[in-house]
Parts: sequence; structure tokens; C-alpha cells
Amino acid sequence: MIENSKLTVVGAGAVGSSVAYAGLIRGSARHIALYDIDPAKTEAEVLDLAHGTLFTGSSDIAGGSDIEVAEGSHVVVITAGAKQRPGQTRLDLAATNARIIGDLVPRLLEVAPDAILVIVTNPCDVLTMLAHEASGLPAERVFASGTVLDSSRLRWEIARRADVAAGSVHAQIIGEHGDSEFPLWSAARIGAVPILQWRRDGELLFTREQLDAIAADVRDAAYRVIRGKGATNYAIGLSSARIVEAILRDEHAVLPVAPVLSDFHGIDGVALSVPSIVSAEGARPLHETPFSGEELATLRDSAEALRGVAADLRG
Repeated sequence: MIENSKLTVVGAGAVGSSVAYAGLIRGSARHIALYDIDPAKTEAEVLDLAHGTLFTGSSDIAGGSDIEVAEGSHVVVITAGAKQRPGQTRLDLAATNARIIGDLVPRLLEVAPDAILVIVTNPCDVLTMLAHEASGLPAERVFASGTVLDSSRLRWEIARRADVAAGSVHAQIIGEHGDSEFPLWSAARIGAVPILQWRRDGELLFTREQLDAIAADVRDAAYRVIRGKGATNYAIGLSSARIVEAILRDEHAVLPVAPVLSDFHGIDGVALSVPSIVSAEGARPLHETPFSGEELATLRDSAEALRGVAADLRG
């Protein structure tokens, strides 16, 4: 474990503030800093969070509009960027947010050269590729939050239908954090039971068609939330805090985050969410992850789509 650990959250909008809030409540880091270029907004968010620290344990909160607040951070979670509008895909955001990330990363590393960077800003996969290039860091130290939240959505949907705890559902969404994401059904289990063999009252509960319909609901969940309230923030705040804890506590937890892959089932140079060991060293993809032929083809198609978007952004 990293003692006297420090987390900096970049961006004081709905997502960044929720990451800081979740981090305080969960005790994800000893020190939490919030950085944003809007001084009034940042001061207000920090003050509001600080007023509740009597009830959150030993973590403290600070922040401001000077990037020096990130000095000495062990983990930096980047949420800054243009907000996704109703009906807008994550990839539509790419050009604007690529410029923001390209400016931020070198300046952050000047004040926090040993930090692990976790990219939450969408489209997080493509932006991780660009952030990795801008940073010069090893691939394991720059990765996206990826499909950790998507997988939580999937497990919740399956759990409520199967009438079990979400923690007893072992299923992951992988690939792009976006429209080409897909579940790794070949490895999905409830307890130790393959998901297609799960029975309730003696009857099989799921068909493949029903599972694919659930996956489509999961894929589109963010769009539904954005239409209703303008942003997704609580669940991404919690899932980001969980990733931070895996790093700062050196957990070696297996999470579907998205580092830039190298020779992962033939995929190179693309950030995609795959099962990865997350520890104090960063994120290391599990190359031994098995795929069906269909799943591997889908993963490769997703990789090529993201490779094309990144190439367009590089000009």
C-alpha cells in the first residue's frame, strides 16, 4: 500500500466532483485534490466537499485552478473535457477533448512525474492512446477507466433478473467503452454456473437472445441517463474510486480497464478494455484471457475502428 497517498481529480464538473466525493466517502486516498481552470467552480466544489469531511474518515480535500495542486500525486484521474450532449456519441467528442488532453498531460507530469494517469474523459479509449503518446510513460501507467462501469451495469442487470447479489455475477464488458463494446459471454458465470445454465424454479432463465438484449440495454444506458438528467456522474464516480483503490492499495485486482495493448491476441497500439491486473504498477492486460472466435473477431473490429479515429485526430 502507498502511505500518505494522494489522488488528484482533473475537472470539477459533474463527473470530476463525483469522483472526488466517492473517493472521500470510500477513503480511496489520504489526500484528494481537485483541479479545474474555473477558480470559482473549483473553490465551491472543494468547500462543499470539505464541509462534509467530519463524516468521511481521515481523507482530506483541497484544490484550485493552479495545476500545482496536483504536485506529488500518486494517481491522477482526468475527467476534464466537453460534456457529452443528448444524442451525441462518445466518438463525436473526440476532437475537442483530444486537444484538452494533449495540453494537460505534459503539464500534469511536470508536477506529478510518478503518477499513474487514469483517463475518464470520453472517448476514453482514443484519448488514452493520445495521452500515452504525449506522456512518454510505459503503457501500464496510462489507461482508461474503460468498461469498469459498463461491467457494473451488466452485472446489476443480470443480478436483478437472477435474484442474486451483483457481486455473485461474474461477467465483463470488453472492447471500446462505447457503441462497439460487447460482453465476454463465453466466460460469464453466476457463482460457478455458466450463465446459460442458470435455472430458476427448474427452468433456464436466459437465452442468448435475451442476454444480447441485456447487453444492448447496457450499451445504451449512458444515453438514457444523459437524456434524463444531462450527465452520468454517480456511478462513474464510484467506479473510478474503485480503480484508484486498486492502484493505491496495490490490490492486483482484475478489472476491465483500457491500457494501450501490445501483442494482445494480435492487437497492437490500441487502447481497449480487457481484463487487466491493476496494482501500484498500473494496469497489465491478462494475455491469457480466452475468447471465442466470434468474440475475438469483434474485439479486433473494435480495435480497427478506434485506430481509425485516433489516426484522424493525429491529422
